[in-house]
Amino acid sequence: MAAFTTLTPCQATTLNYNNIKIFHYHYQYQSFYNNNNSKTIQKAKSSLLSYHHYHRHHPNPSPPFSSLFTQSKSNMPQTPFSTSGSGSSWLQDNSMHHDASSGSGLREGSIYSVFPTKPAEVSSVQDLYEFICSGPLVDKVGLTPEKVADSIDKWLFYGSKLCRLFQLNELYLTIPQKARLYHYYIPVFVWCEVQISQHTSRFKDGEEIPPLVIGFSAPQGCGKTTLVFALDYLFRITGRKSATLSIDDFYLTAEGQAKFREENPGNALLELRGNAGSHDLPFSIETLTALSKLTKEGMKMKLPRYDKSAYSGRGDRADPSTWPEAEGPLTVVLYEGWMLGFKPLASEVIKAVDPQLEVVNKNLEAYYDAWDKFIKAWIVIKIQDPSCVYQWRLQAEIAMREAGKPGMSNEEVKDFVSRYLPAYKAYLPTLYSEGPNGSDRKHLLLIEIDEGRNPILGE
Repeated sequence: MAAFTTLTPCQATTLNYNNIKIFHYHYQYQSFYNNNNSKTIQKAKSSLLSYHHYHRHHPNPSPPFSSLFTQSKSNMPQTPFSTSGSGSSWLQDNSMHHDASSGSGLREGSIYSVFPTKPAEVSSVQDLYEFICSGPLVDKVGLTPEKVADSIDKWLFYGSKLCRLFQLNELYLTIPQKARLYHYYIPVFVWCEVQISQHTSRFKDGEEIPPLVIGFSAPQGCGKTTLVFALDYLFRITGRKSATLSIDDFYLTAEGQAKFREENPGNALLELRGNAGSHDLPFSIETLTALSKLTKEGMKMKLPRYDKSAYSGRGDRADPSTWPEAEGPLTVVLYEGWMLGFKPLASEVIKAVDPQLEVVNKNLEAYYDAWDKFIKAWIVIKIQDPSCVYQWRLQAEIAMREAGKPGMSNEEVKDFVSRYLPAYKAYLPTLYSEGPNGSDRKHLLLIEIDEGRNPILGE
């Protein structure tokens, strides 16, 4: 069998487990085997084997999952995002389709109804529990091997449904695919569930509980939109109502952007959408306030969307007739953006990076009241080098063009991204060291990723 290769730069060790080679992060592997008895391991393995054996021989879900499967049938995700491409190199070819008619550029693939006739190797099934516990986010999200073992049925259910969402064969996942699901998406979902539970516990019986707004601050192209897409889907199939927003949805209209550009002649950072000042802040306050009141059954509201493909990639607010609808009572709002949580800095710091940032920095002062104060839990995705943004953005634009949508050329992408890099250079160090503006460390998850968009151990 060919050896697998890791996509992360952190130190790892290759182990041979029942003839299946798999990477374990060294210190977590040692800690896991030193501190966990065979009963815990056997419990997880037994559950894994029983789950896969049952599903390979029965067309209907097993009893422990019946309620979850029933819920999932009526909770398929609506297209939740702004029109844009999405690079997903960890997926198999054609495993995610870009639907030109959708607001997100993504649509769910067909459901696998027949498992492969070739049986899965037992060792690869048994190994999943150890693989989950070896993930770089286990400690950060408060998990232990015992907790994973106790909830292994949920992990199996979540993994199975995400495989269907992304058109992956759950019995024959590649290492990058398995890592993306079990080391990234599902651990983050578990963390979000804990945050929601803590949020709900602050309210007394009978009180209306506003949805928890979770902010996702991450550079363009790093995979935050796909992460939010997966989380939104998991919330829906487990019976929770969720809504998704991007800061892109609050960009000025094409007309407003043109006016803003005229008001700032000669400033390359404000010529196109993106930096602070190019958003309709009153509109965002209105939207987030309305969402916080969506606490009762029957309440509905439209969620704004932005069409990045309009005007040859310069963008415009999408027609309201295409906006998706959110229904109460909402449990959670997933709010993502490249500059969420940025804090205004001292003038001398800004000038040292780029004098053109002074106007941007001044505009940023109004963003806490418009965005950040609504967010009660934060996920910050940390990158090692902002230059990755160009390649990621290029992948997204190519995917959008391949989907039949007009997008920016390679040169236009380079020019576009160059207008964001000064802000990254100025604001990311503070975001990573201090957290987002107004954030609470107890409700902050910092995830460091590599160039392949995979979580790594980090600091």
